[in-house]
This record gives sequence, structure tokens and C-alpha cells, in this order.
Amino acid sequence: MIVVAGEALIDLVPSQQPSPDGTLPALLPRRGGGPYNTALALGRLGSPAAFCSRVSTDTFGASLLRGLRDGGVDTSLVQRGPEPTTLAVADISPDGSAGYGFYVEGTADRLFTLPPALPGAVRALSLGTCSLVLEPGAGAYEALLRREARRGVFTALDPNIRPGLIPDPDAYRARFRSWLSDVALLKLSDEDALWLTGAGPGAGADADAPGAPGADRAAALAAAREWLAVGPAAIVLTHGGDGLTVLTRGGGEVAVPGERITVVDTIGAGDTVNAALLHRLDVHGALSYAAVEALGDGDWEDILRFAARAAAVTCSRAGAEPPFAAELTELTELTERGADGPVA
Repeated sequence: MIVVAGEALIDLVPSQQPSPDGTLPALLPRRGGGPYNTALALGRLGSPAAFCSRVSTDTFGASLLRGLRDGGVDTSLVQRGPEPTTLAVADISPDGSAGYGFYVEGTADRLFTLPPALPGAVRALSLGTCSLVLEPGAGAYEALLRREARRGVFTALDPNIRPGLIPDPDAYRARFRSWLSDVALLKLSDEDALWLTGAGPGAGADADAPGAPGADRAAALAAAREWLAVGPAAIVLTHGGDGLTVLTRGGGEVAVPGERITVVDTIGAGDTVNAALLHRLDVHGALSYAAVEALGDGDWEDILRFAARAAAVTCSRAGAEPPFAAELTELTELTERGADGPVA
């Protein structure tokens, strides 16, 4: 089983229809949160998955749990509380990239507490996004990461940087580096990497923005190579529509292009990549540090192409709606025949 720990929230996504007075776009509530989306994507892809978080008992919280259960995700590790659900108001750019404004004060997910040791069937733990920023819950999630890593559980981290939620960037950057010795797989965007170095024109960019220019890409890759020396067996960098690159501790580097798509929005795209990587690593029998180190270039090409296709499906529709396994099978068959899939 793969456990995903972190926040569940409601994205308020602008619709094409204006509000009744015509002055504002109508906002449509959609289930979201980076870890939530990752757990849902894992369930839809067919991986045994569980979600570990603290979710409100309000109407939104009930809907969030229902969505997970409908996707085949185990919710037995979810804590509940009467505080409201976190809200994220999305701003969609013409190119489909998304920025967010968050309402996080006094919300349920911030009060997460460290659970007992995870069940013995758990083989991997994935964390990231707001949950590792917002105290007091952030300290509990960090403790969970360190405890399970030292128990031998395969650990994955997707920082999914939201600069507006980080009051002290330098302190967060130092904290991030302290996690790396307990992380087996690090996945992040070019923009995440630049922000974490504190250098380059992309350092303050939103994590879901399109791929960085060439100079920023080189800086992101250089940062990833430095981080490999600290702990991770592999680091996957996402380049927006330009694809993905993996760097391995053994010096390997494999890149694949992005899929040709018409982007509706990028909400949940990185989370889908995160889930697809974990799912495909599991297919390859590689949910351990040693097994990841043993993967060859051909294995990584298969894993990255699968992740790129999964993200393409998510980007082809509104909100964080990751694909089901059958959709990816169909897209793969169409691609192999040289035909266009559901995105073009």
C-alpha cells in the first residue's frame, strides 16, 4: 500500500459563466490539495492507496472523503475535526497555468497530529505541498516522514512550492534540505527547484507555471544534482509542457518530451505526475531505495512517459481530475498507432 499524507482542500475554480451581476466569474468548488489529488490519482490508476490527513466534518470534508472512497482510496488513517475546510481560489491564466490564493486560518488540516506507526502493509509514503508549511500540523508531517523513513518505508516528497504561504523562505529552504536525507524520491518542477535555491528569475514563480526558459532549466538541473548528493536515489524534474527529466544518484539522466495537448488548466497536473511515478515504480517492483538505484534508462523512460501521459489527461479537463487506468491504456494504444488521443 502507498500512503499519501497531507492536506485536502476545496479549489474554487473560475467558470466560463459570470456571477449574476456580471462583475465576477462564478466559482465552482472542486476537490483538491496536492496530497489529496495524488492519493485520488493513485486509486484511479489501480494502486492500493490510503490517505492520511485531518479532514473537516463540514460539508466540504464529507465530499472530500466521498471522492477518495469512490476512487478506491482507503480513508481509515484520516483524522476528523470540526474546523472548516481550507479553500484555495484559483486564477487561471490564458495558457491554462494556475495561481492560487489560500484561506487557511483555523482550518482542520492544520491540526493534524502524528499517528501511530503506519500499518505493516505500507511500502511507500508520499508527502508535500502546504502540509509541510503550515504549523502546527507541519511539524507532525515532518515527524511522520522522518519516522517512517527510518523504519525503512520508501519515501517520496513533492514540495509543490506555494510562495505566498511561506513566511520565511530561507528557513523553509533550510528545512527542505534537512528532509533530503530521509527522502528516496524527490519530484519537483523547474520553478520549485529555482525557488528552493533562492536564485534565478523563476525563484518566486508559482509552482504550476509553464516550463522554465533554458537558463532556468539548467539551473534547476544543477540544483537537483547537488541535492542527489544529500540523499535521494532519484530526482524527477517536471518542465511544464516540455516533459520530464530524471536524475539518479548513480549519475544517470533520462528525459522525455511532453504530450501534445490542448490545455484546459494545469490544476493537479504535478500531483498526477507524482502519483503516476509512484504507480509505475510499483509496477517495476521499485518501491525501495535499492530498487530505484537499480533501474535502467529504459525503465525510467517507461516510467516518465507514463507520467507525462497521465498529466496530459489531467490538463485536458477542468480542475484536478486525474485519469483512470483505462483512459491511459486507451491513450497509449492510440499513441502507439500514431493517432491523436483525447488531447491534441
